[in-house]
Amino acid sequence: MNPGKRDSADLARALKHQFGFDGFRPYQREIVEAVLGGQDVFASLPTGGGKSLCYQLPAVMLDGLTLVISPLISLMKDQVDGAREDGIPAAFLNSTLSPDDARKTWRALESGEVRLLYASPERLSIPAFRSSLARLGLTLIAVDEAHCISEWGHEFRPDYRSLGLLRTEFPGVPIAAFTATATPHVQDDVIRLLGLKAPFVVRASFDRPEIFYRVRAREGDGDGQILHFLRQHEGEPGIVYRGTRKAVERTAEFLASQGIDAVAYHAGLEDQTRRSRQESFLTDKVTVVVATIAFGMGIDKPNVRWVVHGDLPRSVEGYYQETGRAARDGEDAEALLLYGPGDIAAIRWHIERMENQQESMRAEGRLREILRYAESPVCRRAQLLAHFAEHRDGNCARCDVCAGEVALADLTEAARKVLSAAVRTGERFGAHHLVDILTGNPTDKVLERGHDSLPTYGIGRDQNREWWLDLVRDLEAAGCIRRGEGRTAGYSLSTRGRLILQGRETFLGTRSAEATRKPPEPEPARLAGPALDGLFQSLRQVRKRIADAKGLPAYIVFSDKTLRAMAGTMPTDSAGLLRCPGVGEAKLAAYGAHFLQAIREFRKENV
Repeated sequence: MNPGKRDSADLARALKHQFGFDGFRPYQREIVEAVLGGQDVFASLPTGGGKSLCYQLPAVMLDGLTLVISPLISLMKDQVDGAREDGIPAAFLNSTLSPDDARKTWRALESGEVRLLYASPERLSIPAFRSSLARLGLTLIAVDEAHCISEWGHEFRPDYRSLGLLRTEFPGVPIAAFTATATPHVQDDVIRLLGLKAPFVVRASFDRPEIFYRVRAREGDGDGQILHFLRQHEGEPGIVYRGTRKAVERTAEFLASQGIDAVAYHAGLEDQTRRSRQESFLTDKVTVVVATIAFGMGIDKPNVRWVVHGDLPRSVEGYYQETGRAARDGEDAEALLLYGPGDIAAIRWHIERMENQQESMRAEGRLREILRYAESPVCRRAQLLAHFAEHRDGNCARCDVCAGEVALADLTEAARKVLSAAVRTGERFGAHHLVDILTGNPTDKVLERGHDSLPTYGIGRDQNREWWLDLVRDLEAAGCIRRGEGRTAGYSLSTRGRLILQGRETFLGTRSAEATRKPPEPEPARLAGPALDGLFQSLRQVRKRIADAKGLPAYIVFSDKTLRAMAGTMPTDSAGLLRCPGVGEAKLAAYGAHFLQAIREFRKENV
């Protein structure tokens, strides 16, 4: 079924009038046309790909109410504020509203004043709420973060399961599902569980070429490495992810003691404290947030310049989405991942305590995938894209492997010793037992099984135990050995592992090293020279005064990219200002005079 069509001129006018954009990003037009044509949609677009416009633009072009289902209760106010700034009558209903404010919102809905309504999946699970929606006359249902409905997704939310009722209770209303992290398996699951009918499916490229990916072995608790990284990004906003609340508090305190403007964020803090710290980050009052993954899902801050993971993430999907919170404005950013042997043990400890065997196996699989990413001597970008069924060849020049920062060593002979030990013990034992054999450690388990008499016993005494454990992980990450499905199952050899054992293939392992050359320099800003930079800073001050007065994050007024366009072209009238990306008629009417006045004053003094 082909997506419905609208007159191109109508779409272009609405896009410019409402959002100030001269053109669509990839796939946006096709999705909007499908929605306007009454077709169900499944859209997997990368973070920063412009998902919100795909339902906000139809909301102003359709007659009736558009419902957006989002798990991001803490961000709904910002999302609604942003829509209102673009001239879209929007509201939200969630538990943060006072009874009086909730009643006002319902009155506005019943009078038809609201075109775009945000609500949580938990609220949709209430029958009375769904009945009220039926009376209001829905014309579109948009499901954001749709991967949450799938148990195969990394952020499974049980309340999302109630969304399967939407198709039954609103059979004639098109449903559009959006996500940034759907594997093909998750995609099929979402389409099935939401009951999408012959949906228009979009799978955009997951490539984020603006992000430079880097992985390093963690030294100690990693705080020193994180501080060193932040010194290279002085004044740039970013997020540090740590695996536990204790690590979050420790790292935040350490960075603050070193003069870094950092705060902690995790689920153990009071709601008001979390909201205040998140708001401070969004409004540029705080530069660095140190957080567990409780922070950031759906963070709509375009100028995050870096993301650091101080511990190994639990899945590739989670890692991809968390790093994707950087560079939403399309400008250069960095992602640094630090990890150590303790991370693997901690994750496995949690896996072993899972009561559901299927979930335990899925978690084990996710662990193997993220380890493969961290330890395999293959382009980081190619690995991330392969996880989402996207193929990429060649040197990306935007990761540490392709930039020559990762030293590779021929470890074929050492690898053959590990593989031989696995085969000689029946491919039934894990890493620690194999390493005990190689290093000649006479444990009870080794002696009871007679493994001290094997030819491989003690042949690895030239290296320490940790070195061999690292090599076993390298072999697993490279797919040379596979761990069995049971919790105590050992390693078996893959086809490639057998070829290496037979001397028919070589094995190159990774050893992190200091950069042999600098990563590519970011593209220079469009502003050239101190004078134009001075105008950009003046425009930022104008934006800050407006944002502070309205209680909004600065980027909701205008993004840095829009201010740079203003500074580069120095428009002197409304028509010129409208030509800047991100300036629509609603924002022109609200703010145009302030920015034009600043530009005129600058031109008078400097041009």
